Amino acid sequence: MGSFLDKPKTEKHNSHGEGNGLRYGLSSMQGWRVEMEDAHTAVLELQTPGMADWSFFAVYDGHAGSRVANYCSKHLLEHIITASLGAGGTQGSQARSDCSNVNSQALPPPDVEAVKAGIRTGFLRIDEHMRSLFGLRNGTDRSGSTAVGILLSPEHFFFVNCGDSRAVLYRNSQVCFSTLDHKPCNPRERERIQNAGGSVMIQRVNGSLAVSRALGDYDYKRVDGKGPTEQLVSPEPEVYVMIRAPEQDQFIILACDGIWDVMSNEELCEFVKSRLEVWDDLERVCNEVVDTCLHKGSRDNMSIVLVCLPNAPKVSEEAVRKEEEVNKYLEDRVEEMLSGDEGVPDLETVMRNLASDSGMPPLPPGGGLASKRSVIEAVYDRLNLYKLEDGTGADVNYSW
Repeated sequence: MGSFLDKPKTEKHNSHGEGNGLRYGLSSMQGWRVEMEDAHTAVLELQTPGMADWSFFAVYDGHAGSRVANYCSKHLLEHIITASLGAGGTQGSQARSDCSNVNSQALPPPDVEAVKAGIRTGFLRIDEHMRSLFGLRNGTDRSGSTAVGILLSPEHFFFVNCGDSRAVLYRNSQVCFSTLDHKPCNPRERERIQNAGGSVMIQRVNGSLAVSRALGDYDYKRVDGKGPTEQLVSPEPEVYVMIRAPEQDQFIILACDGIWDVMSNEELCEFVKSRLEVWDDLERVCNEVVDTCLHKGSRDNMSIVLVCLPNAPKVSEEAVRKEEEVNKYLEDRVEEMLSGDEGVPDLETVMRNLASDSGMPPLPPGGGLASKRSVIEAVYDRLNLYKLEDGTGADVNYSW
């Protein structure tokens, strides 16, 4: 369940890139947790003969430690690719294993069914391989991790999910697809857990683990006579294949449950869409998501990968103008609240007053006032500091 800090760590890890007709940005924040256990993968062009025009992105939400998440972020893709090529037939695998005299672009990519089988096999193989790692083998490290990802070929999306992180596809200005969370209370998951001799209590495996599928978590994978996919916790991913629609596909979001705990699929997609119409910087868009989720009350680590397709929303002059109007309104209202003679209200009082302000211009959809807290804090701090220096205010304390 995890322990919490007295104050959230808000420093962010960011990355971005462009290639294969895609742009991506990512952001991760430790938040209130005592340790950062999330990890991620972002590969724009696979370094595999015949698959240079394929891309892969994933988010790993670790628990009880970060080792499994970090290991998977470095090695899961290679297990998937190796298994996919093996499933694609001996001839194709042999050509890739000795391609010194072969034009790699001329090599055929694995077919859809081979990739689906390769993803599943890759998950099972890395899970079995990690058992042998010191610490995981002797039980001193009990960490595990969810994994959600997308493998993009020129024609297909391969969505992959194991656990309760989630991927969504925004197509034609609506949520077109979402992976399904693997929770112990789901009927199919509960049945497997009970068949393995376990129970579901307080919506957790044996009253403890909140996910029913994950990599690692070997304490839940020790039932004799049961295969790897029949254990209390299964490492088997669900794989969803979709044909790409270039004229309609807009963006893909991969995120851990620290994001989804406080925003629905629709809320997050509408918020991202509104931010893409204001900024072209994908790192900034992702940072806004993470900050907004923190202000909405998320207590978990938070990670998001945003993959923008060619038809993604573009910056709009009208959207930029409305954004400036909202920010100006908030600045004026905060200044008005701090200009009175009865002392300086604390920040939470300012936020409550703004939340009940009937004259508020439309706020970003899905984000609401929480998405403007950073703006409000900056104005509050600046004006409050000015009043203190001017001798007209009193020192105040405020918390998250």
